[in-house]
Amino acid sequence: MQRNIHDLVARMSLEEKAGLCSGADFWHTKAVERLEIPAMMVSDGPHGLRTQKEGGGVNDSIRAVCFPAGCATAASFDTELMRREGAAIGAEAQAVGLGVVLGPAVNIKRSPLCGRNFEYYSEDPTLAGMLAAAFIEGVQSQGVGTSIKHFCANNQEYRRMTVSSDMDERTLHEIYLTPFEIAVRQAQPWTVMSSYNRLNGGYVG
Repeated sequence: MQRNIHDLVARMSLEEKAGLCSGADFWHTKAVERLEIPAMMVSDGPHGLRTQKEGGGVNDSIRAVCFPAGCATAASFDTELMRREGAAIGAEAQAVGLGVVLGPAVNIKRSPLCGRNFEYYSEDPTLAGMLAAAFIEGVQSQGVGTSIKHFCANNQEYRRMTVSSDMDERTLHEIYLTPFEIAVRQAQPWTVMSSYNRLNGGYVG
């Protein structure tokens, strides 16, 4: 069913918009029944689904296929492989009723100390963008959305909620925004996940 997203957003109250953004719980969006917007189940998914049993908490995961981490698959430089991996994850997501896979993650590997470098593709923005686009195309070919993340300049876990990534405009555009631009233009992910960090002193999301 096709719906006019601009019309829907215009008809939503501030409370409904806030509820849609904050979610019903950790893995479900909040429904807006008045406008027939259903709740949607989401899952981490950069290298396989992570879903939990009802009331099981974040670490009590249901078994799922685990693919190699982003740093390993990116070393292949193979967009067709990424597309096939995405399609397999999308098919599994479809089978368990997921609406959106929370990935791919295209942050640039700026520091070797970043605790999530395993999840990110590369220190090269063009490679990261091309691989992410292929992954997105694969997942979304199965009727499941993706959420490219973490927008933007989220390159460390230490104090990730408060740290400010400071840079000039050229660095921002040529390095940190490039993978997002490539992936969004080519593959049109359903959603974009904002990061928690600040950018030049101001919060990104």
